[in-house]
Amino acid sequence: MSKKLIVTGSMGLIGSEVSEYFLEKGWEVHGIDNNQRAIFFGLQGDNSSNKDRLAKYGSQYKLYTNIDIRDRQAILDIIPQIKPDAIVHTAAQPSHDRAASIPFEDFDTNAVGTFNLLESLRRYSTEVPFVHLSTNKVYGDAPNNIKMKELETRFDYDDAAYEHGIAEHFSIDQSKHSLFGASKVSADISVQEYGRYFNMPTACLRGGCLTGPNHAGVELHGFLSYLIKCNIEEREYSVFGYKGKQVRDNIHSYDVARFIEEFIKAPRVAEVYNIGGGKDNSVSILEAFDLIAKISGKPMKYKYVDQNRIGDHICYYSDLRKMKAHYPNWDITKSLEDVFVDIYNRYMEA
Repeated sequence: MSKKLIVTGSMGLIGSEVSEYFLEKGWEVHGIDNNQRAIFFGLQGDNSSNKDRLAKYGSQYKLYTNIDIRDRQAILDIIPQIKPDAIVHTAAQPSHDRAASIPFEDFDTNAVGTFNLLESLRRYSTEVPFVHLSTNKVYGDAPNNIKMKELETRFDYDDAAYEHGIAEHFSIDQSKHSLFGASKVSADISVQEYGRYFNMPTACLRGGCLTGPNHAGVELHGFLSYLIKCNIEEREYSVFGYKGKQVRDNIHSYDVARFIEEFIKAPRVAEVYNIGGGKDNSVSILEAFDLIAKISGKPMKYKYVDQNRIGDHICYYSDLRKMKAHYPNWDITKSLEDVFVDIYNRYMEA
């Protein structure tokens, strides 16, 4: 009999990638997604094309569009009904900026929705692995307090302690998070606590820039996907502060799915991992402009806005050493250029 996986947000970037990855491995996947992204971001944020991509798996993939993770009773009912062997929770209000204008929706989705899933799972079983897609925004703007150096095209850390990037012991306290960051901190801590208090196998994956060809990038969320889309369509991209030298590490959604598989195969209790592309896959906005222009042959059109986004990171890339130490079979397989080319090709095929 096939193993069963519940994936919340199964039409999103990571949710659809995880769904397809496990479907290819012979799992039965139960996707929970009512396409709230289209409500949060409008037509451009609509993920329903990923539903069509997964439809080829027939009855092996079951999609529940009528269930909202904020609906406590529905979640209490669905987990024991499905009897999953693992849960991957990717559903979220994902925008740092959007949260301020929809604070209740943001908190109810990110914090309350996660809590509903955890408690429902605990009542069903304390042995089923639960993987939560958290965010590097749980660190707030504290990474900006690290000593920095300004280079020609980017900022970088000027402190040997951060040579490999931000590690999991970095403080989440005494910093500005945005309301999105705060709701995700609540979810993150809840996932850890259910692990520690009830001895459940849980993991928080604190994502850097999670990206890939199935990302419905919009200005308020999906930095790389949206940037590449602007280049292809010759639209003006807005750079918000820091001279365009702010740095992010980009990880392909396929490599995220591969790590989730490793965790589910050998789960640990109440773990936290900073999952991103690491230093090798880090890029500034200015560098991203040059790279996509080289791929597409089109110069990047952009305007500069002197005011940076509130709480935005000047430089952030993940220290991947803990992930690699715990799961030595895992590593980054998609280079930064691979990521750019995959996203570019998907837009060109559309």
